[in-house]
Amino acid sequence: MHTQLSEEVFARFMALPQGEAYQAEYIWIGGTGQDLRCKTRTLNKKTNNPDDLPVWNFDGSSTGQAPGDDSEVLLKPQAIFPDPFRGGDNILVMCDCYKPDMTPIKGNTRLRCAEAMKKVESLVPWFGIEQEYTLFEADGVTPFGWPKGGFPGAQGPYYCSVGTENAFGRHIAEAHYRACLFAKINISGINGEVLPGQWEYQVGPSVGIESGDQMWVSRYILQRVCEAFGVIVSLDPKPIPGDWNGSGCHTNFSTEPMRKPGGFTIIIDALEKLRARHAEHIAAYGEGNERRLTGKHETASMDSFSYGVANRGASCRIPRAAEKDGCGYFEDRRPSSNMDPYVVTGMLIETCCL
Repeated sequence: MHTQLSEEVFARFMALPQGEAYQAEYIWIGGTGQDLRCKTRTLNKKTNNPDDLPVWNFDGSSTGQAPGDDSEVLLKPQAIFPDPFRGGDNILVMCDCYKPDMTPIKGNTRLRCAEAMKKVESLVPWFGIEQEYTLFEADGVTPFGWPKGGFPGAQGPYYCSVGTENAFGRHIAEAHYRACLFAKINISGINGEVLPGQWEYQVGPSVGIESGDQMWVSRYILQRVCEAFGVIVSLDPKPIPGDWNGSGCHTNFSTEPMRKPGGFTIIIDALEKLRARHAEHIAAYGEGNERRLTGKHETASMDSFSYGVANRGASCRIPRAAEKDGCGYFEDRRPSSNMDPYVVTGMLIETCCL
């Protein structure tokens, strides 16, 4: 264990005035496609427009994103959020990555997503994403609230639970919720999940590319909150093997025609298009998802595609209200907790709308 640093001493420095300067935390997706990286720079004027911010750079050879002999990767600001950690007028900046000639690096999934969203602007695509995550003690082995080297009671009392014997880590879920609200992320709720030590939050409805930007920044905030509490957060889709629930990132999707009277037929048409490209979507819906999509624990088998009304054992669920009203949305239950929201939302657009 490393030395515990004093929060009281830290707070003394953080209370110092900044003068006319502002801090911008540039955030980007690292070389694994799942890790997040960040670095801070000083700005001399306020802005809410990412185009006003300077393009920056980093050493891509240290993040698995460039070779050592040509290591400079450029950071292009794409979205700005108020910074819940520094407060004031300081900002978080979601960026994507480019080569020095401003062509995207191999792992830049945002650009393709943004291009797809631009083509369907008139359809006003909405996304609501349900991010499940599991908390671990600082040892990285013991799920938060579990006895070391042992197991808690069987699943059942933990979902949407209350009580110290059932709800493990509520401080983190609540702190993350409030930090996202401060950051103007469209977070719509939280709940305890089926696996003890597992939680979920929802972001949306968000329009187009905003969904991916907000999801990635919400994950950054979650990691920073856990860092502050000395707890590890895992987005592994099956963090505990055996008879325990995995973690998903269910993605709710609709277009304006789906939400209007008569839209139910458009929903069914979209689901049939998803059936035709099931294997391609599964391949892109997260690493390790085969350990989760087994047909057990509220999942459908990844080997086949299915949909149904109010069916949480199907690949895609149609809410009962959508059937009753003849319009609405559907939920793609296949994405894993570690999925890339740019990839998933972009693929839904490409398959269902383009």
